[in-house]
Amino acid sequence: MPATGSHSRTLCTPPTPRTVLISGAGIAGPALAHWLHRYGFAVTVVERAPELRTGGYKVDIRGAAIEVAERMGILQDIHRASTDMRTGAYVNGDGTRIATLPAEILGARTGRDDEIMRGELARIHSERTRGDVEYVFGDSVTSISPTPTASSATTAGPTTTSSPTASSKLDSVEVTFERSSPRRFDIVVGADGVHSTVRRLAFGPEERFVRHLGGYISAFSLPNDLDLDREELYHALPGKLVCVYHSAGAPAAKGLMTFRAPRLTYDHRDAMQQLSLLGAAFMGHDTGTPPTGCWSEIPRMLEAAREAPDFYFDGLNLIEMDRWSSGRVVLLGDAAHCPSPASGQGTGMALVGAYVLAGELAAAGGDTARAFGRYEEEMRGYVTVNHRLTEKFAKEMTAGSWPAIRFRHLMMRILPYMPWKNLVAKKIAEGVQRAANAIALKVYPVPTAPPTVAPAPPLAAAPSITATRSTT
Repeated sequence: MPATGSHSRTLCTPPTPRTVLISGAGIAGPALAHWLHRYGFAVTVVERAPELRTGGYKVDIRGAAIEVAERMGILQDIHRASTDMRTGAYVNGDGTRIATLPAEILGARTGRDDEIMRGELARIHSERTRGDVEYVFGDSVTSISPTPTASSATTAGPTTTSSPTASSKLDSVEVTFERSSPRRFDIVVGADGVHSTVRRLAFGPEERFVRHLGGYISAFSLPNDLDLDREELYHALPGKLVCVYHSAGAPAAKGLMTFRAPRLTYDHRDAMQQLSLLGAAFMGHDTGTPPTGCWSEIPRMLEAAREAPDFYFDGLNLIEMDRWSSGRVVLLGDAAHCPSPASGQGTGMALVGAYVLAGELAAAGGDTARAFGRYEEEMRGYVTVNHRLTEKFAKEMTAGSWPAIRFRHLMMRILPYMPWKNLVAKKIAEGVQRAANAIALKVYPVPTAPPTVAPAPPLAAAPSITATRSTT
């Protein structure tokens, strides 16, 4: 179980102010920015999107992530913004509910665990950090060039970010951007997701690190025409699963569509191409009609996906890497170890990773290599357990045949009437809870009043669109 205790109980001396660039303003990046600011670092967050992205599906906060949220001071915010889901039901082709279970069982949540919309969590992070952290929207990193110290430049020759021992020889990292002036930072963090630009620049092509788990998933908003109230409806087809749900206080519903497929070739930034793949999977390549037994809502869902401003589509992929740091560049969250949406653990892993990385950077007293090494030591076992859980869930997410679907429906239908239903529910949650608690959190002392530090200055006077504070 995670360690307990207050993060601010012991006063520590803040480190010499250092400048950190975080690429990605999703969940991991702003969480790291929160902690680094409290430790006295000057933080800049750059985000490709023109504004804070508040879309996305519901995400779970469990186990160690709950403890981190409490130490951050946002746990009550999370509880207030809870989806408050009540039930989940499987429906047949005409929408008749054929099996219903409490949401806690379906979500494998226990104790203080909660569920929140990803956009709500992003909003909470933004509100907590935007007064202290420099946010730059509508821009992205284009190059990362290590800057050697004067002594290492004459004795060690050229140093690149691909060297695992380079951090002791580098004074800073020069970063160029698509639109802003170049700038120099002490540390660069890639928290920019499964398709991380920082990872590609510092470690190599994405293909080296991705393992496809045999499926794809799409998520998007759609009108709540089914008048759902904190309920989720599932419909299963061989090799496919769809879900429509509504969370507390939401003006719209959300749709999820999952299907089995080998690795597909497409542009992860081309929504029209992705919509075509989604339609082909559910409506057929040639006929354009739904398969036999298909829920009548599926054509409407596909139409809504075309209109949704928050349409998302990606593979069920693991990111697997031997190391997460190179020189003064380090990866965090999905960029380092994406468990895919199948796990339900990606957000929790991002919060935990941000806490550990910031704590180790502060504790290392300026020794970046030592901090990155300890960060990996603390996180590696936790990530491995969650990756194994992902592999299991990816196989079980969709049933391969109608007999398998009917058997699953039968088990769900009779479960509420079983005398041992509580034991079954506990067994369902056991693996998830083991993974969610597979790390013992250290208590890193935090100064009560972090020093005021200036952000990294530009290297050139070229025109820049950056704003020193986000007003999103």
